[in-house]
Amino acid sequence: MRQYHRRMVITYEWRDGFTDGELGELHAAGFGYRPTGHGWGEQVRRHSLGWVCAREAGGRLIGFVNVAWDGGRHAFLLDTVVSPDAQRGGIGSRLVAEAAREARAAGCEWLHVDFEPELSAFYLTECGFRTTAAGLLRLTD
Repeated sequence: MRQYHRRMVITYEWRDGFTDGELGELHAAGFGYRPTGHGWGEQVRRHSLGWVCAREAGGRLIGFVNVAWDGGRHAFLLDTVVSPDAQRGGIGSRLVAEAAREARAAGCEWLHVDFEPELSAFYLTECGFRTTAAGLLRLTD
């Protein structure tokens, strides 16, 4: 899928290949930290239904969203991130739309997302989620 953003051509690919380094760079830019663990790519590939990568025409990874699932009817968005220099142009909402389309195609009926209050407008208005009651239990200090 292609989209034009600020005179850039953006491609969106389901289960696109990525390196730990490029996803780490995107996370550092978007979230302010690098993922830790044995290998981001290995973890995502092992535990996810899929993911969507957004790339500039030159190949730079500028957006990512992971779709975890329960193996049945429920999918979960994790780590939606867009490079700060590419934000505010619809890339994030397009990532979520592609993730929803692919989860639906895989037979999922529900797509869940948790988010911080400052992201409410993005998820509820831009992406079409609705609020629900949920619980959260912190397992670490």
